[in-house]
Amino acid sequence: MLPTLHESLKSLPVGLRDPLIEEFQQALDEYRAADWEKVGLKAGKFCEIAFCICHGHATGKYPASPSKPGNFPQACRDLEQYNATRGRSLCMQVPKVLAALYELRNNRAIGHISAEISANHMDAELFLRGLKWVMGEMVRNYSQLALHESHAIVEAVTARSFHMVWSSGNVRRVLEPAKTAGQKVLILLYAEGKPVEVPTLQTWVEYKNGTDFKRKVLKPLHAKKLIEFDERTQLVQILPPGQVHVEGSGLLVLN
Repeated sequence: MLPTLHESLKSLPVGLRDPLIEEFQQALDEYRAADWEKVGLKAGKFCEIAFCICHGHATGKYPASPSKPGNFPQACRDLEQYNATRGRSLCMQVPKVLAALYELRNNRAIGHISAEISANHMDAELFLRGLKWVMGEMVRNYSQLALHESHAIVEAVTARSFHMVWSSGNVRRVLEPAKTAGQKVLILLYAEGKPVEVPTLQTWVEYKNGTDFKRKVLKPLHAKKLIEFDERTQLVQILPPGQVHVEGSGLLVLN
């Protein structure tokens, strides 16, 4: 089994490592759900945490928890003075990428109302690539695992991402017809991130018989504790074991 990001970065202080991985994974989740604006919001937080790691690497003093520098671009430039002794990767190259991503996040109408044509989708593509590259550099610099294991993690982190779920208005579709109804339910609930009414979910899955949908699809998933199916409210939501199953089973990869 491939080692996790937590295992590869365990030499980092937990107060920086866990938030970094959490923001990274949440950015991937928002990308898979095609919520482009939220990808940018997560990217901004990721950049702040990654900067703290770079600063700790450069100075030898890691903070216990992340904080935002007053002038982010200047703070990134200030790390260049350490590159001769601490290496170019985390003192020059990564900070330059962080500064560019942070500039885009703060001055591109992300999280603000704007009359301009939205560039959130193409910006999200850049955020995704940038975050993956930075995370790959973190693994390269901090992993204490065997070389082949570290390489495998970098490859997994930088692998191409596809959006499995297409959305338009209140319509959602899983873009892989071969998936079973149960798999589609898990993917859709994972992407949605909130409870969904049974009739809506049935429509998204394109399951014809409502009674069979509940009996053959929802109840077995509920029994396995992958979803919570509330028959009284007719709401369905994914449970933590279901999230782990979706992330670890390859369901989000288009064939």
